[in-house]
Amino acid sequence: MEASGWAYTEALSELYPTRADVAAEIAELEGRLTLPRSTELFASDIHGEYNAFSHVLRGGSGAVRALIEDVFGSTLNDDEKAALLALACYPAEHCAYALGHVEDADAWLAEAAARLAKIARRAAGDRTIDEVRALLPDDLAIAEELVAGRSTPARQPYREAIIESLVASGEGPALLEVLGALIQHLVVDQLHLIGDVYDRGPAPQLIMDELLSYPNVDVQWGNHDILWMGAAAGSPGSVANVVRICARYGNLSILEDAYGINLRPLATFAADAYANDPCAAFALKGNPGLSEAETRLTEKVQKAMAVIQFKVEAALIAENPSFGLDDRNLLHLIDRKRGTVVVDGVEYELLDTTFPTVDWDDPYRLTEDEAAVIEQLCAAFTGSERLQRHMRFFLDRGSLYKIENGNLMLHACVPLADDGSLLEVTLFGKTYRGRALYDMVDASVRAAFSATDEAERKRGLDMLWYLWLGPGSPLFAKSKMATFELYLIADKAARKEVKNPFYTLIDDEAVVSNIFRDFGLDPETSHIICGHVPVKVKDGEDPVKCGGKVIMIDGGFSKAYQPTTGIAGYTLISNSYGFILAAHEPLESAQAAIEKEIDIHSSRHMVEQVKKRTLMGDTDEGQQIKREIADLERLLKAYRTGEIPRQEQKGE
Repeated sequence: MEASGWAYTEALSELYPTRADVAAEIAELEGRLTLPRSTELFASDIHGEYNAFSHVLRGGSGAVRALIEDVFGSTLNDDEKAALLALACYPAEHCAYALGHVEDADAWLAEAAARLAKIARRAAGDRTIDEVRALLPDDLAIAEELVAGRSTPARQPYREAIIESLVASGEGPALLEVLGALIQHLVVDQLHLIGDVYDRGPAPQLIMDELLSYPNVDVQWGNHDILWMGAAAGSPGSVANVVRICARYGNLSILEDAYGINLRPLATFAADAYANDPCAAFALKGNPGLSEAETRLTEKVQKAMAVIQFKVEAALIAENPSFGLDDRNLLHLIDRKRGTVVVDGVEYELLDTTFPTVDWDDPYRLTEDEAAVIEQLCAAFTGSERLQRHMRFFLDRGSLYKIENGNLMLHACVPLADDGSLLEVTLFGKTYRGRALYDMVDASVRAAFSATDEAERKRGLDMLWYLWLGPGSPLFAKSKMATFELYLIADKAARKEVKNPFYTLIDDEAVVSNIFRDFGLDPETSHIICGHVPVKVKDGEDPVKCGGKVIMIDGGFSKAYQPTTGIAGYTLISNSYGFILAAHEPLESAQAAIEKEIDIHSSRHMVEQVKKRTLMGDTDEGQQIKREIADLERLLKAYRTGEIPRQEQKGE
């Protein structure tokens, strides 16, 4: 055995000091290999829609409903099943509501606990006792006795006595909460969030808070996530975009109330600089529910930030010629007398010609007030403790892509050339493509937060901004970010953002196979799981592409997209039987789910069914377990041969 291997074996002996310890651990690991593989839930493009996402997550994308049907069948009526589903998904909230509407609280609590325990036992059937135990709080560890083992007539009185005792001591609501959370975490072993927690929705911070406490989750950063990461790191370009977008959708409260970012200096500046400006081209989107005065001020804030954005982005473009974004500088192409601007060689009439802070001799220079505003905002973003905590979670649990069990998970695309080959992207003087591009960009993102070298950190900050709008960005996947045109030009031809060829070639098996090979995957058995582009279900578009090799699960969590998509989001389940795709209809409200017991209607269908049920031993985790077993077997052999003295022998 090599020295390094021997050192590891000796270190392992500290954890397993006896032959019996080693043998028991090997036996437990060997047993795990025979269990059905764990269940993975894939979700994408949540866009701040906390209530809908939380509901889908709590219900395991329909898995809890299916479990209730499986356990109780015809023994409960539809109303009873609906009530039980509401309790499993919202145990604390539904319990509090129900207790206000029942005559015998203790009897209701005991019956509810017994039913939840029965569901939890069924869900725990494919888990080890250690896995179940890890999901239970220490102060109610007794709940393990309600879940572990099979239901037998002899054991039933024992479980009933535990429940009755807990209810009598006032712990009934706490028990329901523990059992509900246990069920939720048993039906989904691993959550894969394929990008875009953030965007226009009202409560991304609540999603992040929930993810922080979720047992097993990873994130593949989306373009909106990366924009917020850039803002949190202090990138002026990213900060300007985040604030402008929040203003556009009337969601500035996300910044002020959720993250404690002081917007008063910005509001004061905007109200003064654009005092007599109707800001007609900067009308708010959606129905944010603001007063007339709030709406007018928010429109001024939006315009102020748009102009600041154009200026700070011009500086970033000048500093990074390799980004190839010179065509995004348009202020100097405005003809004030004609009220027009030239874009891509075409002259267009402007919708707004009032720019009081633009010096037409030096149009990209920030005024002193604008410079002070963006400096203050950058400081506020970097100083927000809650925002920094959320972005640290992104760094710790996230990446640009993830490969697991033959699945390549990424938010948007692998940039392609028109002929289907991997697009060559030159950044900072070097050319990258495919996986190499992803790896370089991922490293740059992390450097923005951790690099001690100032130049390296600056490159990382600029990369965060580039990923938001760069034509070679694997997160943007379009020819240009037409922010200027969207606000100021009515002609849709000027606004057109051409998607990367990835989206037109995604059904080409040769193209997809080349992507798989570049990422070290088997083209015959692998899948790409991505989001970013809403699937227009109402127009007949299918989220399953290339014969099942590509699955696009952005179906429209964002309310703004739902008229286009016709649904309220896709989620994907991967379990021991195959892939199940769920299409969700809009959620009325969390309150309706709690009080009226109204669920999201979801249609589920099998996308891919395996011929033989997949066991843990067939997965990436299973391969790791096998390596652990091999290490333990070497230790056991060392104990048997005396190369390492057993603990029983030490000190004799």
